[in-house]
Amino acid sequence: MAALNAFIKNDNQQAMITQLHTLKRNIEERGAKADLENSFPAENFEDLLNIGYNKVTLPAAYGGLGFGIYDMILFQETLASFDAATALSIGWHLGIVGDLYDKKLWDDAHLEDFAKKIVNERALTNRILSEVITGSPTRGGRPGTNAIFSDGQWHVNGHKSFASLSYATTHYITSAWIPEKESIGFFLIPQQSNGLTIKETWDMMGMRGTASHDLIFDDVVLPEDALVELNNKPRGAKGNGWALHIPAVYLGIAQAARDHALEFARTYKPNSLDFPIGQLPHIQEKIGQMELKLTTSRHFLYDVAQKFEDPKTHDYAAGLLGAAKHVVVNNALDIVDIAMRIVGAQSLKTSNPLNRYYRDVRAGLHNPPMDDMTITKLATAALEEN
Repeated sequence: MAALNAFIKNDNQQAMITQLHTLKRNIEERGAKADLENSFPAENFEDLLNIGYNKVTLPAAYGGLGFGIYDMILFQETLASFDAATALSIGWHLGIVGDLYDKKLWDDAHLEDFAKKIVNERALTNRILSEVITGSPTRGGRPGTNAIFSDGQWHVNGHKSFASLSYATTHYITSAWIPEKESIGFFLIPQQSNGLTIKETWDMMGMRGTASHDLIFDDVVLPEDALVELNNKPRGAKGNGWALHIPAVYLGIAQAARDHALEFARTYKPNSLDFPIGQLPHIQEKIGQMELKLTTSRHFLYDVAQKFEDPKTHDYAAGLLGAAKHVVVNNALDIVDIAMRIVGAQSLKTSNPLNRYYRDVRAGLHNPPMDDMTITKLATAALEEN
């Protein structure tokens, strides 16, 4: 990944990337196995916890490593080139923690307490929002999960879907409708809570190792302070740059697909040729197309991240967060397709990594924000320009 090296700016970034590379072989092997078996590569997350990866986006003031958005996408792209399902799973934790402490979405006591869990208890979290009856929460549906306050305790009942990282998550940030407040609340629910069950429903063609199973809440009883957040005020004014962990994963897949196809083109020499296929003009054209799309995607993504973190250009970059995801994911789809055209029918083999890259990269179309919403937002912004 020589091209990525040009985006590394300091020794701290390099140190984390070097640590990730020490885990590469094991993460790759476990990820491939989990995909084949539709299982969960639990040891990958143990390895990541051992290098403090769950603390990457927790501010240093709270005991974390204090990395920012630009740093995060560097690390996530690297990790995703090893195994996309592992990267996407833990990426939800990184993005949520970064956004949570950046915007101070909880009160100080809750932030302090959860930071201690991350640092001392190796906590991992995810926002559990999706439900079959509502579809994607970005479409604005009210959760069917309910929380009733009775006798000084919360009683949560409901059925959630797409709970990525389900087995390794120690604390679920779960949305529920609170009738008495006529508002959506977010509850911090420990995985070991009585009445909470992981229902093994994950049977998708891609991102199989994310273990994005359903969660069943059957009268889960929680203390009063389990309500950590109310969705009763504007949340999107600053934009969520931490969500760039999502396109970073699909950029990592594209890089891995490109690398595999390039190695094949350099080494494969059928008996009809006296030289590897990489010297054929039509193969070189395909390689050039991959390079152009990969370079365009990387520059766009990292530039948006950098501008978002700069107060002078923050507002401009906030309007391009969805566009960055759109460009990266759609280019990644094309890059994987081109790589498979270079390798040919062998890319369809179960044992060929391109088979997995093809299936995993398609999941990006269904991660937020959706393409239609991004395009509409860009059009609206253009029409409202003075």
